[in-house]
Formats: sequence, C-alpha cells, structure tokens
Amino acid sequence: MTYSEAGVDIADSEAATAALVGAIGESSGDYAGLVDLGDRYLALATDGVGSKLLVAEALGDYSTIGIDCIAMNVNDLVAAGVDPVAFVDYLAVDAPDDATAEQVGQGLAAGAAEAGITLVGGETAVLPDVITGLDLAGACAGLAEKGDLLPGEAEVGDALVGVPSSGIHSNGLTLARQAATENHEYTDAFPLDEERTVGGVLLEPTRIYTDLLGPLRDCDAHAAAHVTGGGWTNLTRMGDHRYEVTDPFDPQPVFEFVQSEGSVSDEEMHRTFNMGTGFVAALAPADAERFVDRVADAHVVGTVAEGDAAVEIRGLTLS
Repeated sequence: MTYSEAGVDIADSEAATAALVGAIGESSGDYAGLVDLGDRYLALATDGVGSKLLVAEALGDYSTIGIDCIAMNVNDLVAAGVDPVAFVDYLAVDAPDDATAEQVGQGLAAGAAEAGITLVGGETAVLPDVITGLDLAGACAGLAEKGDLLPGEAEVGDALVGVPSSGIHSNGLTLARQAATENHEYTDAFPLDEERTVGGVLLEPTRIYTDLLGPLRDCDAHAAAHVTGGGWTNLTRMGDHRYEVTDPFDPQPVFEFVQSEGSVSDEEMHRTFNMGTGFVAALAPADAERFVDRVADAHVVGTVAEGDAAVEIRGLTLS
C-alpha cells in the first residue's frame, strides 16, 4: 500500500503548490511567510487537521483535534525560530452542532494553552453543499526579532539533534486510515496495547514544540525541520546536503501497526510519516551537546555531510 494509492500523491500535491506559488509570487520563509516590519518580522503560517478528522468522526470524539490544528501551525513557526503569538481558526460544517463545536473548542483552548498563544477569534461556516461532516483549519501569527530567526541553512559537519514525536501527528492519515481499517474497526482494541483502541491511537494529539525555542536560540541552531508531510524528506529543507541519520528514535507502535496492516514499504513509511521523530535541528557539535543538556528527551540522531540533497536513514536514501 502507498500514500498515492490511498489517494494522496505527494508529487501531484507539490506540483499544484508550485502552480499556486507561481501565480501569486514567491513568499519568504520555508515554514512561515515573513513580513519585514523594520526591527522584527511578522510571521504567518496556516494548516489544517486533514483526514484525521474522519477518525474523530468515526469515534464521535472531536476533543483533541483542536490540539492538532494548533500544533501543526505553531510547530512550523518554531522551525523558523519564530515565537507564536495568536491564532484564528476556521471551522466549516455541513450542519451546526453545539456538542461537536464545544469539543473542537476544548481542543483549541488546550492547544493554545500548551503553546502559550492567544486565540483571537475565528470563523464558523455552514456549507452543506460543500462540506460533508466538518473541516478544521487555522492560521497562526508570530513575531521574531531579526536576530532571533534561525539562519535556516545547515552546515556540513553539523550534528542533527532530534526530539521525539507523540505518534502519528496529523499527516499521512489517508494512508494510515486505509491500512488500519483493512482488518480492524476504529473501536477495536489496538493489537499492540489492548488498553487503547485503534482509533484512539490514531487520534493521539500532535506534540507541540514551542518549548524548544529558547534552546534553539541559546544554542545557536543553524536550521530546524518540523517532520510533517513528506516525512523525513523535510530535512532537505535545511539545505542541499546529505543528512546521515544514524540513531533516530524508535517508531511508536502505531507505525509498526500501519506498516504491517497495509503492507507498506520501509521507504514509503519514511517518506510519509515522522517514524518517531517529530523535530530535528542542525547545530555545531558543541552546541548540539548544550541543546541535549537543555532538552530532556533530545539526542543526537545524525550528522550533516557533503553530497546531493538526500536523507540516509535505516538503509534508505530519500531525496
């Protein structure tokens, strides 16, 4: 089973994005759009929850998807070295439902509190001719002094420091859902932890990485990558180098389950999912040691080497 066969073709998606960018003009910033305000930057990021919403719908539990919506936005700002400040959400529904809206709101509030940002408003649209069920997206604004932005370019010889994910986060769910439901219902006990359900494991909220901003700046990180859509190929957004990942975090059981149930290849898994590592930074080796001392669950996962843009991990070469 592949992501493309499940319904999402990364190459087609990137081509469509390129066409959109070509029509409106290139924006500054890899993970966030940056507006120069003179003494600082205003940064903007936008993202949604994606088909993880269908798992929430199947379980009738929308209480955590707001956390995902906040996380997918603020984590992109963190990767640029930007302090997230404020968030607006956009909830589109086929029909208004107070109980569902309350659960969504609870998740947004919890995510905002964890990220240390303010919810400044949002929009609820009732679109019965466009939406089936609901869709949730948002936009996050951030600020950064000019000296606080990460340079954005890894250097040959840098150490790669990784921080674990909380699980599958909020991308690749089209493939994960199809694999998970080949032989199971969302309400079935999760085979690798029968105290949880299959759906509950897939709904595990995305980890929020705003606590990394201080260490990234204080330890002079050169660049960072939020490991999201595109999986481990996100590391090449730190520059055209060879990223040799020799000691990644072990994948959580959800990845073993998805791979086994969907007969998904190792390469497809690493091109689609975070596989246990949600955030990676490139720092000089001495600074990487300081970073690991500051962040309890971080460790050095690899190095930056000369070569064509590619990621080498677990015997795979991803480019």
